[in-house]
Amino acid sequence: MQQQPDRRPTLDDVANRVGVSTATVSRCLSAPEKVRPKLREKVMAAITETGYRPHGAARALASRRTNTIGAVIPTLDNAIFAKVAQTLQDALDVRGRTLLLASSDYLPEREQNQIENLIIRGVDGIMLTGEQRDPEIYELLDRRGIRYVNTYVHHPDSPHPTIGFDNVGAMEKIVSYLYDLGHRRFAMIGGLTAGNDRAAERIQGTREALQRRSIDLPPERILECPYALTAGRTACRALLAAAEPPTAIVCGNDVLALGTLFEAAALGTAVPGSLSITGFDDLELAREIAPGLTTIHAPLVEMGRLAADFLLSEADSGAEQGRHIELPAELVVRGSTGPVSV
Repeated sequence: MQQQPDRRPTLDDVANRVGVSTATVSRCLSAPEKVRPKLREKVMAAITETGYRPHGAARALASRRTNTIGAVIPTLDNAIFAKVAQTLQDALDVRGRTLLLASSDYLPEREQNQIENLIIRGVDGIMLTGEQRDPEIYELLDRRGIRYVNTYVHHPDSPHPTIGFDNVGAMEKIVSYLYDLGHRRFAMIGGLTAGNDRAAERIQGTREALQRRSIDLPPERILECPYALTAGRTACRALLAAAEPPTAIVCGNDVLALGTLFEAAALGTAVPGSLSITGFDDLELAREIAPGLTTIHAPLVEMGRLAADFLLSEADSGAEQGRHIELPAELVVRGSTGPVSV
């Protein structure tokens, strides 16, 4: 039934559309983890269809909260962070919350300043990227009673909540696949590890997976560089200039892998005939380029949605922090990898 143009959609409209009580709709908004996933999806779809928006001002007055959630991401230039931020915003919007977004440019000092600014603005919770940061930041968040969650990592033994994937374990999947194809000469192009535990864990995971197969990955075959196409191209050129170039280059993300793929083509190196290349993230371009990029699929949409659910349920219930959610990081095989040529 179509809403009257001069009538604001109500909680009753949503409840009637789904066939549930208004209490159930309210629970989906304030404590989504207490509602069955399928029912929650139906309620959230009905909220979108009816155009219902919770009355943020009234809720804020009643709860003494600002109904804002902050997020600090490393950069706005990388599509993976934009995707998660968009998903987080969508999930907050249907619950009548506002997202305040900041980027750190991978600088710890800037991240700390952004977190402090978000606290000053009274956010009810903050989504952070990775876990590696000054312990004083966590102490400040705890002291102020600000709920937070670290994303893109899964650290089940950490005292801080995490929603993400096992970066070390994901690299085992890549190395195992390449090893089974006959590759023995490996190289790694990773992101800068300073202040970036995701990049460090992916390099660590690659090195450990190779060690389990009695393959050494010497320092000269591990190149750290900024997440940029040009950086991937430069690193690829250096690796392929070696007396014994690698037959497989494992990259810390898709941007570096795409740069590697472009440079290999420019040098006339056949992919995958003479060189196999892998990435991490599964960007849209990784699926559309020829050859398609073999990569790890990072479940970004699910991560953003779960981060919203976690922050809102924590903020509304006052529950203790310490929850960890692991998301699957699956290997996606495409045309950029193949058997070692004889």
